Amino acid sequence: MPTEALLARFLDDLTPFRPLAVWAHGSLGGGDYQEGRSDLDLIAVLPGPLIPAAVRRLIVLHQRLRAEPLAGKLHCSYLTPRTATDPARSHMTWAHDEVRRRPVTPVTRRELHEFGRVLHGVPPATYLPPVPDRELRDFVVADQRDTWRPTLDMERLWKQDIWVDLGLLTFARATVTAREGRLISKRQALTELHALGAPGEVVEDVTRRRYGEQGPGPSPDRRARLTRAYLGPAIDALVAGYR
Repeated sequence: MPTEALLARFLDDLTPFRPLAVWAHGSLGGGDYQEGRSDLDLIAVLPGPLIPAAVRRLIVLHQRLRAEPLAGKLHCSYLTPRTATDPARSHMTWAHDEVRRRPVTPVTRRELHEFGRVLHGVPPATYLPPVPDRELRDFVVADQRDTWRPTLDMERLWKQDIWVDLGLLTFARATVTAREGRLISKRQALTELHALGAPGEVVEDVTRRRYGEQGPGPSPDRRARLTRAYLGPAIDALVAGYR
């Protein structure tokens, strides 16, 4: 499989950095991975420190992976034992073919504890402290309020598949987490969206595209209009009802 070949190549290329651990989270860890559609979300713990020379070598590593199928979907954040415990700290991350700095969010940390896939080395609990339920709930509600709600004013974004898919799925997952303190998969979120009153034709369109099924769907303009009209009041209600 291209995914396993890419992971094997990545782990082999990472060997000179003496990784202490490499973990998969997201769909690959949670069992909802769709090859060619899902991202490969990884965390690597290196002995550190990540001095500029080490960062440059990591960039070269990822650039050399570009010839591998699916390499563009491989995203990896790099932690060290000293930096891993701070949930607010941003870490060097290779994503979307460039270097960024991102925190390892409470959702990612909880995923790693609950169903992280150990690709190399020690398990996540070795370096990552557990995530309290309240911290997890506070994070997902704040993310809906501060990140997703403002984007609804940007109509052009919602004509793109990725915004419709992630906007709806992230909302459904956040609702369950805020309500029950647990994580659900994207597949489970699609079922939850029906119960939450999301527009059925849009949910069916997301399902078809995510799982490779054929069938007509709404136009980008109609899909954007329905999604924004639903998510605005739904996010407002989630935030207002959260205690």
